[in-house]
Amino acid sequence: MIALPQTPTFRLDGKSALITGASSGIGLGCAVALARAGASVTLVARRDDPLVAVVDALRAEGCAAEALALDITDLVATEAAVAERGPIDILVNSAGLARHAPALDTTPADYDAVMDLNLRAAYFLTRTVARGLIDAGKPGSLINISSQMGFVGGPDRAVYCASKHALEGMTKAMAIEWGRHGIRVNTLCPTFIRTPLGEQTLAIPERRAWIESKIKLGRVGEVEDLMGPVVFLASDASALMTGTSLLIDGGWTAE
Repeated sequence: MIALPQTPTFRLDGKSALITGASSGIGLGCAVALARAGASVTLVARRDDPLVAVVDALRAEGCAAEALALDITDLVATEAAVAERGPIDILVNSAGLARHAPALDTTPADYDAVMDLNLRAAYFLTRTVARGLIDAGKPGSLINISSQMGFVGGPDRAVYCASKHALEGMTKAMAIEWGRHGIRVNTLCPTFIRTPLGEQTLAIPERRAWIESKIKLGRVGEVEDLMGPVVFLASDASALMTGTSLLIDGGWTAE
C-alpha cells in the first residue's frame, strides 16, 4: 500500500503564546484562536481589567489563559515579564496605534507615539522572546501584525504606513538571522478590519466608499478573518514559512 503524506497539525498543544494588544480587536481574536488550538495563552494589555472577562470565558471553555497588565513600550518591564514566563513558543505582536492626519500636519508627538508602539516596542519584544528561545535551544513562531499598508500607501497615513513598512523589513531581517535556530518570523497583513480602531475610518462615509472600492471581495474584514491565518502561522502547518507576509486584504494589493 502506498504511503501517503501526512497533513501537518494545526494544533498547538503544549505551546505557550504571548499576545499583545489582546484586550480587543485583532489581538483578542488571535488570543482566542490560539487558545482554542491548544496553546497556553498570556493576554497582554496596559490594564488587565479588560482582559479578565476574556480570560474567564476562555477558561470556561477549558482553555489555559492568563491576563498580564504590561505596557510594552516599557522595555525593562517587558523584558522582565518575558523572562519570568519564558521561553515563549509563540509571539503575536498585535498592539498598535494609529494617529491619522495629512503628512503636512503630522506632529512630532504623534510620530513618536506611533513609532514607539508599532515599531520600537515590537522590535524589542520580538528580540527578547527570540533570545529566550535561543538560550533554551527551542524553535518558535514570532508573528507581527502588520497591515496591507505595509505594502501600499493611503491618505492621511504617512506615519502609520512608515511604521508598517519598517515592520516588514524588520521581520525579514530577523527571519534571516534566526532561521538557523528554528525560529520563524512572519507578518499577518490585514486590510481594514471592523475593530474599535478600524471604526474610526469606517465611520467616515467617503473613506468607507474608498475602502470598499479597493477590496475586491467587496467587504471590510472581520476579526474572524484573522483567526485561521494566525493559527496557521503559529503551527507546524507553516513550518517552511519565514520572513514572509500573509496578506488578508480581500485582494486590495492584487492590482
